[in-house]
Amino acid sequence: MYHALWEFRVAEEHRPAFERLYGPAGDWAKLFARSPDFLGATLLRDRALPGRYLTLDRWKDAGAFDQFLESHAADYKELDSRCEALTDYEMKIGVFESL
Repeated sequence: MYHALWEFRVAEEHRPAFERLYGPAGDWAKLFARSPDFLGATLLRDRALPGRYLTLDRWKDAGAFDQFLESHAADYKELDSRCEALTDYEMKIGVFESL
């Protein structure tokens, strides 16, 4: 299994919208769900640092994610642009494989 882990910092006024868009039933998960190889998304909120979030997207394998990006590039870019204003900081922590 392929896991993509991201970190975000979100201002207080944007947190409700961010949580809706990035949650397991949000717009990102709906977009990814167009692929049968998407296995789900998890949104984590840091209890110690308000406004800090992690997202974990799970895919069958790296090739499935790459294929999704290739076939849905325009929709991915549009959603990414729309969400950009919600975050003060965004960093891809990395991609990981289950052992």
